[in-house]
Parts: sequence; C-alpha cells; structure tokens
Amino acid sequence: MKMEDDTPVIYGLEFQARALASQLAESDAVRFMVGTQSLKLSHNQVHVVELNEETGGLLKQVFQHGAGEVWTLAASPSDANLIATCYNTLTAENTCRMQSAIWRLPLQVDGVPDEVAECGGISDLPALELVSKLDTEPHGPDVKVTCFHPTDGSKAASVVDNKFVIWDLNHRDTAKVVQSGVLEGKGQPRFTTGKWNPHHGCSQFVTANEGHVRSWDLRVSPVRSAWTIENAHCQLVRDLDFNPNKQYYMATCGDDGYSRFWDVRNPSESAVARADHSHWVWSIRYNHFHDQLVLTSSSDSQVILTSIASISSEPISHMVDDDPNQGDAVPDTHKEKLEDGVLATYDEHEDSVYSVEWSSADPWTFASLSYDGRLVISKVPRAEKYMILL
Repeated sequence: MKMEDDTPVIYGLEFQARALASQLAESDAVRFMVGTQSLKLSHNQVHVVELNEETGGLLKQVFQHGAGEVWTLAASPSDANLIATCYNTLTAENTCRMQSAIWRLPLQVDGVPDEVAECGGISDLPALELVSKLDTEPHGPDVKVTCFHPTDGSKAASVVDNKFVIWDLNHRDTAKVVQSGVLEGKGQPRFTTGKWNPHHGCSQFVTANEGHVRSWDLRVSPVRSAWTIENAHCQLVRDLDFNPNKQYYMATCGDDGYSRFWDVRNPSESAVARADHSHWVWSIRYNHFHDQLVLTSSSDSQVILTSIASISSEPISHMVDDDPNQGDAVPDTHKEKLEDGVLATYDEHEDSVYSVEWSSADPWTFASLSYDGRLVISKVPRAEKYMILL
C-alpha cells in the first residue's frame, strides 16, 4: 500500500459505512475516523485510520461502538480523542430509535500497527468510553447530526426533527440544553442537516430543510432567523459548508445533482452553480486553506475536485504558469487566470460515496467513504498543487 505520486490508498471495512470525520484536533498526523453500519447493532465499530506519509502505509485502531449503527460522526476541534455520533439503536420496546452521544477514544491514538490494533474478535476490541448521552428524546425521535462548536469544545449542537438544540457539555455525564430553535411551518417540516457558521464569532447555526437553507442568530433569545435561502435547490439539500476564508460565502449540494455557491448577502441567486455529478450529491467540503478547492461526493460513485477560483479569497489577478518547471523563463503572455472547473475526478469507489473530508493536518490530502465500506485516501494532483503554490 504505497502512496506513490498521487496514487490513492484504499482501506476496506468489514461492514457498510457512511460516517466519516477528520481528526480535527490532530495537526501533525493525517487521521480519519469511520463509523460502521452493521445490522447487528452490537457489532458496530469506529475505525481510526492514519496515513504514513513517508511510506504510504496505513495504521489503524478499531473500537467497539456497541450502541448501534453510526449514521453521522463528528470530531472535537479541541480534543483529539473526543467524538460525537448519531446512531440507530433498539429501545426497551424493541423498536428502532435514533440517539446521540459523546464518546472518548479509550487510548491515545498514536498510530498503533495493525498486528497490535487487531484483536481476536469484535468482543475483544476496546470499547469507546461514554462521556455523555445526549437526551434528545424530548425534542423528537430523529436525530440527524451532532456537531461540536468550531472553537469551544464544551459546546455542541444536535439537529432533531424540526428543532436544533445547543448543549453545554461541561456537566460531566449529563449534557445541559442551553438554547434551542424550532422551525415552524405547514406539513411538519424537518431538518436534514445543520452546521455551525465559523464566522461572526460562531454566533449562527445554519440548518437545511427540504430545498431551503436558514441561518439562526444565537445571540438573541428566543433565537430567530438571520437570513434564509429559499429554494436553494429544487430538491432536498443534503449538505452545506462554509468558505473558511470569506465570511459571507457558503456551499450547498443536494438531490438535484447540483453544487451551489452562495453569497448570503444576496440569497436570491447562487454566485456559482455546477452540475458535475449525474446523481444526488451527498457531501461538499471547502479546503481549509485553499478555498478555491472544493470536494464533492455523490451516489454516482464519484468524488470530484473542483476549482471555484472566481469567488475564492485568492486575488482575481492571481496568475499561474502553464509550465511551472520553466519558472521565470515563461513570458507573461503564456500565463492565464486560474479558471473555475473540474480539476480531477476520482473513480476508486463502486458504491454511493456518502462522505468526503479534507485532512486537518495536510491541505493536499482527503478521504472519501462509500457505503460498501471502502475508505479511499487521495491527494490533490501535483500539477494543481503547484499551480496554486507557484
């Protein structure tokens, strides 16, 4: 498993999976975490996979997530060993129900080799340590996502049915609700996802329901809408992300096959719209450092790396050499602006690609996860990397 040049590295899981996260609080090692979806609820696991960038080999640790099948997984930005999961489990009445909890990895993850990390069987794997079970039942039965505050590790938010709930995690094994918001409307509208806006002091939480996107101002009580993008997509909005370097810009994707990029000050029309996939787009992510780079993944089994340079934080006059090896010898007439468009298409998956995430340690490395349990760790093509850097 050598990562020669731009060759992707593939890691196969025993079970189906759709939950992927980068270990945000880890800035030195390229690590990703995957939660499984086994119908045998007690057999579910969280895999921590590390890429050895010198050899291209993979190191892993596997932990029991016996509470149920993992639908979403989030990493704490301040504690490398803290995660949040939303999972499907059985109640005492033998009915399925979505729940959410905060967990701690039982050991400091430091790249344990395969032969050490793999135990005799599932029951021999170390179990995740329950930090706090989030009591979402008073708010509804369907928890979509739980995500940590971008800068404050003691706060998290859960999206439940037509509500979102802000938690204070400092209360030991019991998280306390400190704020909540409700989406009112006809036909019992329900959120599909939600995410903190990292700008404006993280004072906004943004939700998606049906084809609409709405931002909630957390500085007022009760919370109220700060801005709304009506009909952002003509079908369900699956995911959203924020440009880390431009405070008013965000990206959305959905079942209409489109990726759309918005200036929320002008919500009536998207700044850029792209239809690069042939089916539902499940995930969209800005690069943490070079915001002209955007990843999308879809149930067409593809991951696409796109340049959205026209509305990035890079100066519009930023020029790149056609041939970076020729350096200063290339006259200005042979230079051109970095254009919007598809930079690379990744075809290593054979099933729906539900998640894609950039590494928090290396801006040129990312991972994608398909439902058949295939995790693929890939690189931005060297040619595109040099175009940006030179």
